[in-house]
Amino acid sequence: MNQDIQKKLGEALKEYDVLEMGVAESFKWPREKIARFGELSKLKVMADEYEKADNGRKKDIEEKLKTILTPPAGGKDAERNKAILEIRAGAGGDEAALFATDLFRMYQAYSAKKNWAFMTLDESKNDLGGYKEIVAELRGKNVYDALKYESGVHRIQRVPATEKSGRIHTSTASVAILPFAEAKEIEIKEADLEVSFSRAGGPGGQNVNKVETAVRVLHKPTGIVISSRTERSQLANRERALEILRAKLLDEKIRKEEAAVSKERKEQIGTADRSEKIRTYNFLQDRVTDHRLNKSWHNIQNIISGNLDQIIESFKK
Repeated sequence: MNQDIQKKLGEALKEYDVLEMGVAESFKWPREKIARFGELSKLKVMADEYEKADNGRKKDIEEKLKTILTPPAGGKDAERNKAILEIRAGAGGDEAALFATDLFRMYQAYSAKKNWAFMTLDESKNDLGGYKEIVAELRGKNVYDALKYESGVHRIQRVPATEKSGRIHTSTASVAILPFAEAKEIEIKEADLEVSFSRAGGPGGQNVNKVETAVRVLHKPTGIVISSRTERSQLANRERALEILRAKLLDEKIRKEEAAVSKERKEQIGTADRSEKIRTYNFLQDRVTDHRLNKSWHNIQNIISGNLDQIIESFKK
């Protein structure tokens, strides 16, 4: 067996032995620990089978072990088929929340065109129905790699429907594309979490249910706070919140790993920093401009309707 695989398998089996000793108390374990024990149990079965197998079968088992024990690296070339989309209204009050809604629908429509699964995880609306904040999960082939350069501050210039004097408003919304992190990629200790529950509320403050299903999770080491209220149970909302938290922590890890990206590439497309103003949607000039590429596209309504391929593809060149 390959030495690297043998070493990783040995470490996994040691972890399995430790967990097996406490399996009688598994009913108290958090869900991630139960899932991890299930993964390790499969490796244990495969390791036992490997010892008894003939040479032909051993090769098959070794290939499966290699696939399991050597996941894609978290770097820029990794194939990540899940991502978290987070949109927040910025400067501009109600108009910024309406712009955040437009961006959300744009990515939702683009996902439909790409046959990606798209599911809302959490949302917060203002009185006009615009999104102050919305979080969604996307699943599809290389979805993170396709969208990661959408992260940053998006700006819109238009005359809002609510503007009677015809004055042009400039508003902003921030977009974050986060890599979906499996539990085994990012370990979160229960002691590092502060979890509280409340009733899930709808727009305008009305309660959509009478039990405390909404979850707020504080990650004490980083100060990150995640809320989830779209699911019908505390457990499901807690899992959703942890998914988003893991995505944020993995995103930070990847950013640190990619800090040494080439100077030329940084100058060309920027850093995808959350505070970097990356794109302007100018309705009066019917133009979308990406400031990192110094490139513009016309037919803004077509783009905002989800036809993003021409922009997305520009970052692959």
